[in-house]
Amino acid sequence: MSEHVPSQRQLERERVRRSRARRSASIATASTIVFIVLVAVLATNSPGWPRVREAFFSPGWFVAALPKVLEGFLLNVKMFLIAEPLILIVGLLVALARGITAPAFFPIRALATLYTDVFRGVPTILVIYLVGFGLPALRLQGIPTDLATLGVIALTLSYGAYVAEVFRSGIESVHPSQVAAARSLGLSHVKAMRFVVLPQATRRVVPPLLNDFVSLQKDTALVATIGPLEALRQAQIIVQDKFNYTPYLVASLVFILLTIPMARFTDHLAARTRRRRGA
Repeated sequence: MSEHVPSQRQLERERVRRSRARRSASIATASTIVFIVLVAVLATNSPGWPRVREAFFSPGWFVAALPKVLEGFLLNVKMFLIAEPLILIVGLLVALARGITAPAFFPIRALATLYTDVFRGVPTILVIYLVGFGLPALRLQGIPTDLATLGVIALTLSYGAYVAEVFRSGIESVHPSQVAAARSLGLSHVKAMRFVVLPQATRRVVPPLLNDFVSLQKDTALVATIGPLEALRQAQIIVQDKFNYTPYLVASLVFILLTIPMARFTDHLAARTRRRRGA
């Protein structure tokens, strides 16, 4: 069997496409460099730049704050890694509960709807306050007192509502004929959801889920409001002690170093999904 040999016209089109891509990349790079240089020149020539440089860009305080901020950032990462699977579980269960149509399960569906409405409507920082200060105040046996654990619970409750809606949209995007075909083959409703609907829905919602988890990684800093010594809290302690804001810059950079790769990976998955669909 002979191999496919591209025609001269096809080779020419590919050459032109590569040339346009290189030219676009060069123009984008040059414009970005020019913009950064202009911003830097404008900032450094402003009247208040010496004072801003001393307060926010002190190399000495940057080096001094880095170890403590990195130590606190490990707690941010731990909270993120613990909260992420819990959020996936809560979100999936709530999405499935909202999809139950049997009249006997109406209370479960109503409770799931109430949960998503409430926790999507309340700001995450308020959820952290309510959980972080409210649960210990109940003094019930078994209620955790560790502040980081309370922060994970609050983040799970808040983000679980958003993820539930992402899962529900993915489930509803699967055409009803898929379920009908599965049922015609003898699968029960539960097995049709498990083996037919959920695999397709999960693949479709991976990019928006990753976007939520990029936001989750940043919002672990909100747990600082109830006291755990994570990155932002460590930076706050140094700032309050030394009256220099460079530790905030350090905390910002460590978050950026983690969230930017996650954001680019999300963009890559979204682009690959579009290519598979022929968009």
